[in-house]
Amino acid sequence: MNAHHEPTTPKPIADIAMYKRNLIPANISHKYALKPIFASIAPENDIRNGVIAFRNFLYLFFDRLISDGQFAKPKIMQNGMTDYPFFHSITNMLVEMGYYSRLSQNSNSLLITEMPSCTATIDNNGKKKPPKISLSGQKECLQFLTLCGFVFIGNVTEIQYPSNPQLLVGLKVLSIADMELRPERRGWNDNNLLRCDYRLLKSDDTDILDILKDILHPLPQNVQEFAINLHKRYTNAGLTCTQTILADTSFFYAKLTGRKYPSVRDMYAQRVFEFSYSLKFGYSLFVRAKKTEKYADIIATFPQFLQDKITNGYGCDRKRGERCQGSCQGIRIPLDETILDISNHIIAWLDYEK
Repeated sequence: MNAHHEPTTPKPIADIAMYKRNLIPANISHKYALKPIFASIAPENDIRNGVIAFRNFLYLFFDRLISDGQFAKPKIMQNGMTDYPFFHSITNMLVEMGYYSRLSQNSNSLLITEMPSCTATIDNNGKKKPPKISLSGQKECLQFLTLCGFVFIGNVTEIQYPSNPQLLVGLKVLSIADMELRPERRGWNDNNLLRCDYRLLKSDDTDILDILKDILHPLPQNVQEFAINLHKRYTNAGLTCTQTILADTSFFYAKLTGRKYPSVRDMYAQRVFEFSYSLKFGYSLFVRAKKTEKYADIIATFPQFLQDKITNGYGCDRKRGERCQGSCQGIRIPLDETILDISNHIIAWLDYEK
């Protein structure tokens, strides 16, 4: 079979659930100040506790998917990635449960006023349009949420979470942030709520190093320290670190030139290296080496396998007649304990590229 057309093997739901679970912030402060938009929802301390309660619920959510993924049926997209519509449906349902509701007087229930994605509509021609989430999809999501501890009363007009009612406050504020405070909701970003992106609630900006530390937290401590030291070394040297979250999570480092502040797309095109966490490759360091001819003598001192990687370079695998392995991102090195053996060579390499 031609290397361009190898059959796609669906990613198991357990793998995807673990990938998403690792994106949940491991360390959430109890002291951050909140944006004024949340002042009328609940006392600040209740909100912060509610966020942590929702984060803990997400651990249960993904652990149950890892152990029992019967609820999610895969769909293979054109790029070969595995998509599970279940994630989009349950995210949108949770967001609407939080956004289109009010807290009961004792904050032990969410009282639902509407759920647009679960409601049929009439178009301008008088034709009935089915809900965005099918009835079978709604039933599947409600069954799963019930297994995770939610209680639904009436025709989903009241929601409770008896084991920790504070979760409802967290769901409420995170849903408002999801609907009103992030630039766009589309594609993989539909799963924003499932990452417990509490930083949208904060009145102050978050240091990108803190976000990087959160993404790296599943790695061995010495690997985390290596990546953090690279971040500090090259941001101190003048590179700018920017985060993107698309099909993967990326922290990329670029040297900005000129007075005009470039777009994220332009910065990404100028990147020197990036840390990436993806479903396909896990944790990786990508280097886009462009000056190797200027320090060939230094490269000659590197271990042979690293010399070979640099010699092979990077670019579109398919244009080179190979199956796509993401080489357009750069020269990939797994971000695991094996990288520690070549840590000094990595630093020497990046020092010449920065």
